Parts: sequence; structure tokens; C-alpha cells
Amino acid sequence: MYYVTKRIEISASHRLELDYPSKCTNLHGHNWIITVHCRAEKLDSNGMVTDFTHIKTAVMDRLDHAYLNDVVPFNPTAENLARWICEQVPNCYRVDVQESEGNTAAYEI
Repeated sequence: MYYVTKRIEISASHRLELDYPSKCTNLHGHNWIITVHCRAEKLDSNGMVTDFTHIKTAVMDRLDHAYLNDVVPFNPTAENLARWICEQVPNCYRVDVQESEGNTAAYEI
């Protein structure tokens, strides 16, 4: 099995829809650290699992300096974003989304 990991830093804002009082329902932003993990049993014709540039494009071009509520059709929690990012990247099996120091969510297939 072959593995690649890409760490990406983005800045983005969001507001959460919650069923309890929280300051996170207000518009706010984070300097997010997103780690994308991909794997494949065989390399593609270029000798890669997934091109690092394609991973970066799938994440940064859509999320960096964005208002996440306008980008995704769901409540943009770190957990939901991790799942969505995993679905955007070929061969992805895990995504870690760190929204602040000490607060990280992960999604794994």
C-alpha cells in the first residue's frame, strides 16, 4: 500500500447553526490546518497515489479566504468539513481539520 499526506493551511470564516447558545453562532474565522491522507494499492501512470497539487487545488481553491457557509450545503463544523474534503480528493481515506490550537476533528473511511 502506498500513502501520501498533504498538510494545507487556509484562512476561512464560518458561523455555526447550533441548538444551544454559543458564541460560535456568530460570524468568526480560523486559520485552519487541514491534513489530507490518501492511499492506493497501485500507483497511477505517473507513479503517484494522488498528485499533491491536485489535493491542494481541491482544498485551497474552494476554501481559502472563503465564507464556508456559502461554499458547502451543510453546517460547516470541523467534522462536516473533514468528511466533505475527503469526498473531494481521489484516494482520500482520512482528513484531519484543525480549526484552532487543541481543536481537531477527523473523518476516516
